[in-house]
Amino acid sequence: MRYKISKIVEQIPPSGIRKFFDLVIDMKGILSLGVGEPDFITPRNIREAAIRSIKQGRTTYTSNTGLMELRREISHFLNRRYSLRYDPDKEILITVGVSEGMDLVLRTLAGKNDKILIPEPCYVSYMPVTALAGGKPVYLRTPREKGFKLSPKQIDKACDKNTKALILNYPSNPTGASYTRKELKEISKVAEKRNLLVISDEVYDELTYDFQHTPFATLSGMKKRTVYLNGFSKSYAMTGWRVGFACGPEEIISAMTKIHQYTIMCVPIMGQIAAIEALKKGQKSVDEMKKEYKKRREFIVDGLNAIGLECHKPQGAFYVFPSIKSTGLKSMEFVTALLEKEKVAVVPGTAFGSSGEGYIRISYASSFDKLKEALSKISHFVNSL
Repeated sequence: MRYKISKIVEQIPPSGIRKFFDLVIDMKGILSLGVGEPDFITPRNIREAAIRSIKQGRTTYTSNTGLMELRREISHFLNRRYSLRYDPDKEILITVGVSEGMDLVLRTLAGKNDKILIPEPCYVSYMPVTALAGGKPVYLRTPREKGFKLSPKQIDKACDKNTKALILNYPSNPTGASYTRKELKEISKVAEKRNLLVISDEVYDELTYDFQHTPFATLSGMKKRTVYLNGFSKSYAMTGWRVGFACGPEEIISAMTKIHQYTIMCVPIMGQIAAIEALKKGQKSVDEMKKEYKKRREFIVDGLNAIGLECHKPQGAFYVFPSIKSTGLKSMEFVTALLEKEKVAVVPGTAFGSSGEGYIRISYASSFDKLKEALSKISHFVNSL
């Protein structure tokens, strides 16, 4: 029997990351630097807070918008850290990671023919969730020569009467590029001029290494036109807990909550309780992990450049995005051959859009020993070409 699948779904390609790692699953002895997941386990105090809650019988549904205690803690944290104020009752929604938050805001805002500006290379879900929402993705290439960053002029030129929003992700997955406050101010001027809503994915904010992270919503006049997305997966090593949050204007958060309540209902209570503990007593662990990631960044960037793979130094997150153009191989050819010959798994740059051709993404969320071994194997592979 042939089933009629939605044309939108049929036209969306499978995740480039998952497609490649399907090849890896059954292989033994693989050294994987591909998955964007901290190699640290969730800090003990956070785990124990969730365990205590289960023993106490806290296993029920919560409000659709999430535990009020968690929303208050998020409000206090953002105010304390960034002087960013959101009403926990009306302007904060707890989501299943930032991924659900992105899906909700796009389904809330993107109607037929509405264009959404997306920097590329970009995280793999931005195009599919835009298309599934009925919007039209418009890609803005960010070349290595410009630090993998958008320019205000580029954004302005891409806008027309149907342009609804701009997605910003900084520090970026996959490039690690981020923006200074001065650079963000210039982008905000275009957002004001073009009446753009900015969907700001800042899940790697705590992993910014070279300057202070600036939330887009803190810029003059931008809070009213920004949906701020963040979560606990990366900074707190809580990927499997699936807890994120969206902050924004009451009207938008209310509309997002409508979709959330009919599809998800609420984020599991145990994860929300763990997130409360993370905000109250997790900063020391975050700082320790950040310090370690920064050391690894220096090590792997220097190592890749020494091999002859030009590597831009990322300003945040835990990825490098080196060029493999000097090898003469396409991205998929490179990662496939590296996997077969050296058993090292990395992600082809094309998983993050067509402008990722000629690059690979390597996660340095691994121990120094693994990174050292991987660099040795990559060097051997490159020298054998």
